[in-house]
Amino acid sequence: MKKILPGAIGFFVAGWATAAFAADLPQRPIPAPAPAVVLPYMYDWTGFYIGANGGYGQNRACWGNFAGFNIEGCNSKSGGLVGGQAGYRWQFGQFVFGAEIEGDWANMRASLPSVFVPGGIDSSNVTSVGLLTGQLGYAMNNVLFYLKGGGALANNYSLVQNAAGTGLYNASSHRLGASVGVGIEYGITPNWTIGLEYDYLMMGTANNSFSCNAGCAAVANSISQNIDMVTIRVNYKFGGPVTARY
Repeated sequence: MKKILPGAIGFFVAGWATAAFAADLPQRPIPAPAPAVVLPYMYDWTGFYIGANGGYGQNRACWGNFAGFNIEGCNSKSGGLVGGQAGYRWQFGQFVFGAEIEGDWANMRASLPSVFVPGGIDSSNVTSVGLLTGQLGYAMNNVLFYLKGGGALANNYSLVQNAAGTGLYNASSHRLGASVGVGIEYGITPNWTIGLEYDYLMMGTANNSFSCNAGCAAVANSISQNIDMVTIRVNYKFGGPVTARY
């Protein structure tokens, strides 16, 4: 017993001294936790959308011959338009492809002095416009730049008046043509966008059969037509929110 007790005391003292010495040694630094990886969120342009638009347009009309009379001439007049659009877009990387249908009520009048009726006026009015187009765009997150092109429809009403303002001849036409355009669109939320668009409609030249209101015979006349449109657009896009891109 006398031998065991001093040995135990010595072992305890030696262990305490070792622990104290180790506590005085410089400690290995604990590595800081790795920062959390934050994935950039990118706007997703894929999905169906529907919206409204409004703006201004210019109708340029050139009148041909009335039954052998000289060319009537050309004139341009502007007016308002309002309507809506719907379409679908597919996004692949930063490229965006789409298809869209658009329809607008319009009031774009063009008039000029008449040669066929001295002292009278030839006038044409675009009453509505329709577009069926494809789109090719480039997205920079929630900003989309795009080109578009396709078919166009313009509904027109043409009138020939005498010097007293009485309508003598009138014609309604539904003209098919082509359109090209360019636009920019901005995603203000995952589902709402706002944009600005310009379209040029090439409606070509078509023969119109004018009816006589009273006391005269019907006549034929050719009218060429081009239309410029600038619209502000607001769309609601169906689908999920922005998505993380790896």
